[in-house]
Amino acid sequence: MNLSIDKENLPKHIAIIMDGNGRWAKKQGARRIFGHKNAIQAVRESSEICAELGIKYLTLYAFSTENWKRPQAEVFGLMELLVSTIQSETQTLIKNNIRLEAIGDIEALPVKCQKELQDSINKTCKNDGLTLILALSYSGRWEIVEAVKKVLKDVKSGLLSEDNISMELFSNYLCTKGIPDPELLIRTSGEMRISNFLLWQIAYTELYITDVLWPDFRKEHLKEAIASYQKRERRFGKVTEKEQV
Repeated sequence: MNLSIDKENLPKHIAIIMDGNGRWAKKQGARRIFGHKNAIQAVRESSEICAELGIKYLTLYAFSTENWKRPQAEVFGLMELLVSTIQSETQTLIKNNIRLEAIGDIEALPVKCQKELQDSINKTCKNDGLTLILALSYSGRWEIVEAVKKVLKDVKSGLLSEDNISMELFSNYLCTKGIPDPELLIRTSGEMRISNFLLWQIAYTELYITDVLWPDFRKEHLKEAIASYQKRERRFGKVTEKEQV
């Protein structure tokens, strides 16, 4: 499919809920970790096409706080896969001028994961193309609660007045400080829910749901999502001129 993408109307920030690894593996008659391993190509292609098009930010929901409740063997396998993937993909990130960042309760990750993650972040910090953000041990509710704690701490210490608290100021206490809210949120596997992802940031984000399972997601699927986004009118609660008549 030859899709026409308007380079002048690209979202600055795309977020993806990468769903369907387990179902993909089940179809192959394999364990869930097999699906996670085969999802690496989807991550690679999504990052590459975003870099090629000039998207500035791509946030991938890699591991939620709720995922810690999964069977221990799967969680252990995921952590090992995370370490090995970061190790093997860092040079590719550098080659493609991609900067790596992470949001979430990073301290909850195994020490080895934290070390490899920080090492890759340090090695790519001077890249100025796409910023690839991994949401790890992350949930929207956790992030908001942590932000409230920080606000209360600053109010108590006298660094902040209650009268100065605004939506803009509160955003600076979130993990995504300095990062624009995503204009487009993609969810694979056809599920119609947000799953506790970027709850504050997606207030006016355009949603795109595809039945494609994440391990099968490729560049053309991301292009389809962008093409759909470009057909929409973003009103932010306002009305169009036609509706005003």
